[in-house]
Amino acid sequence: MASMPMSIPVIRPILTVAGTAISIFEGSHVFFYKAGMAIDADGAPTAYHPAHGRGLDNLANAGHEGNWYGIVTDTGHKNGKPVVQGPNDPAPGFYVSPTALQDKHLPRTDPRRYVDSTKIPYISLPGHHGAVFHASLGDLAMVINAHNGRRCPAIYADVGPRAKIGEGSIALAKAIGLSDNARHGGTSSHSILYIIFPRSGHGTPLPASTINARGVQLFEAWGGSKKTAVCFPEFANHLM
Repeated sequence: MASMPMSIPVIRPILTVAGTAISIFEGSHVFFYKAGMAIDADGAPTAYHPAHGRGLDNLANAGHEGNWYGIVTDTGHKNGKPVVQGPNDPAPGFYVSPTALQDKHLPRTDPRRYVDSTKIPYISLPGHHGAVFHASLGDLAMVINAHNGRRCPAIYADVGPRAKIGEGSIALAKAIGLSDNARHGGTSSHSILYIIFPRSGHGTPLPASTINARGVQLFEAWGGSKKTAVCFPEFANHLM
């Protein structure tokens, strides 16, 4: 009896953000895309400082007086006064910088409540698309630099602008061989591959060791490098 031909998985685009196509395999909820990487310093205790040039990132990226969106304020509202870390905090004198993913057991003004960009590999996804992504804060991902083949599991820890995609933490950029400077690091080359596993998290921050172990497990169960090469055939030689 002749053997049945193997079915070829069908890739289906589900959304386009800033010219970047986000796709899935038919019948799967795992989504993937290729983009550059901007560096997201949010959550790092030293992300922002009142003095010009002191923080890891430009203070303008956290907002301005009357509209702070990257800094914790005393009232919890954008027009409040920025909270400055005290002597018992990780970085006295620096502002408290939040991430969307938080340890809600800790006070809102405690820098430890948020995911530290310098220690935890995380990604940011554009807001207002959750119903399409089916991804929630705390879900896991695999991020691959197609130029050098380096890969690193990451956690979905921050929400970015609706029309921007391709952001990662300082720790993630360093792990995959990019410049991790929040002011002028990262890459504009669409050679960073993002594979996100919806429903893989629990809505809470995780230590880097757990992110790594679970991320690798999810990636290999999904199909690993071979399946990644199907998703991104132009980079197949760098992935196998």
